Amino acid sequence: MNEQTLKGDWMILKGKIQEQWGRLTDDDLDVIEGKREQLAGAISKRYGYAKEEVEQQIREFNERVAHGSRI
Repeated sequence: MNEQTLKGDWMILKGKIQEQWGRLTDDDLDVIEGKREQLAGAISKRYGYAKEEVEQQIREFNERVAHGSRI
């Protein structure tokens, strides 16, 4: 996957991520830029979830993402 495709997919995923985890800000998502570990850290920080809970939520989110882009 080239950089342009990844950036395009990230723009789509940002909206879906904000629907799922509404406490994440645009600034959070700008810093995350599609990086799974940063997403997990931001979710944990905003919601106070344990790492295992966050990883489970991200796995479930990935399964629901319709267009196949994953983080």
